Amino acid sequence: MNNKILETSIEIALEHANKLGADQTEASCSNGKGFSVQAQNESIETIEHYSSSAFSVTVYANQSIGSATTNDLSQNALITTTEKAFSLANLTARDQFNGLADAHLMAQKPMDLKLYHPWELNVQQAQTMSLECEQAALDTDSKVENTEGANVATYENRTVYANSHGFVGLKESTGHTISCTAIAAENGSMEMDYDYTTAMNAEDLLDHKEIGEKAGLKACAHLGARKIKTQKAKVLFEPRQAKSLIGHLIAAIGGTSQYRKASFLLDTMDQVICPDFINITEEPHLESAFGSTYFDAEGVKTNPRVLVDKGMLTGYLLSSYSARRLNLITTGNAGGHHNLVVEPTVESGLEDIIKSMGTGLMVTSLIGHGVNIVNGDYSRGATGFWVENGEIQYPVSEITIAGNLKNMLRNIVLVGKDLNSESSIVCGSILLDDLMVAGY
Repeated sequence: MNNKILETSIEIALEHANKLGADQTEASCSNGKGFSVQAQNESIETIEHYSSSAFSVTVYANQSIGSATTNDLSQNALITTTEKAFSLANLTARDQFNGLADAHLMAQKPMDLKLYHPWELNVQQAQTMSLECEQAALDTDSKVENTEGANVATYENRTVYANSHGFVGLKESTGHTISCTAIAAENGSMEMDYDYTTAMNAEDLLDHKEIGEKAGLKACAHLGARKIKTQKAKVLFEPRQAKSLIGHLIAAIGGTSQYRKASFLLDTMDQVICPDFINITEEPHLESAFGSTYFDAEGVKTNPRVLVDKGMLTGYLLSSYSARRLNLITTGNAGGHHNLVVEPTVESGLEDIIKSMGTGLMVTSLIGHGVNIVNGDYSRGATGFWVENGEIQYPVSEITIAGNLKNMLRNIVLVGKDLNSESSIVCGSILLDDLMVAGY
């Protein structure tokens, strides 16, 4: 489906909403396609092709709002869906904060952020890669007895957003992933672990055999896992787990959490929330990055900015609605954040940090959702490795990490340079001090 069809679909909706008497209207239309191949037990288990279209429209009338969606892009369906949205707007309660973002905030110039990189990969090639990925895991060690499969997937997506201010914006993006989960066993003990690589450009993916090998090695490394005594200790979150800590920070400074007064960082603008060596920026215009965009979900222009400056919170993440609720101005974050980058505080990566941390816990996996964004209480299951004298001693499991996010942010010791950029949060390893680790 070409971009013109998507734009025409939106034009039909906007024009019809105007005829119905809507004060303001916004709509989006998207089309995506791709496929995935799963190998397991040394054979191809599944091949899935997918293609989808979606249309959504939001109508504002007399400070009320109505929304409707459809997967049918025929003209009749678009008109019917728009009429449903208008009908709903006449049924919902008025809210003075409803409405589009101000017209002067709309993005004016399109930016090519290099987000669209189709992978010239056919199904046969993907089958070969997935089989070789799984085999690499099985060949890693005789302890790797099985896998839960190796997967190769690719997709591309086009989305057009427009509103009654006259703004029209196009986003074209791709995503490609290779993953593998290995199962290792020894002396009655069985462990499972995985590895993956994902990127918008297939040239940035790690080799598929390397992913399989890493999955096998990680599964074997956890064999013989022990419990540890309950104690306070240093805790090192490897990059993929460190991102979750930043994710909790993001949730707490989001506009919805702030205006609902449901945040452990409520009203903390211009206050110190981290040590003075912590800096976090939002970089929406990074090329080929998952969180990049030149306009947000309301058409507002995005801008690079500082969120945490030398430990001080300097910005919230606001849509036009949450901004009005807080008597502020939208920050271009309707739909979420756009590439949060945590600046490294040391030149070293994970291995060197382990050597320098002395004694403590390295976390490689977190389990459960025991996080309360309202009061900051944090309690999650974890697995990883116990470190003494700067060396990994043995794997650990069945432990719980507990604390309060306010204190955890203040107790950050360092952020490593081993940045992981496989999502819209770019972060290295994070070492925390004085965290409760519950075992036996």
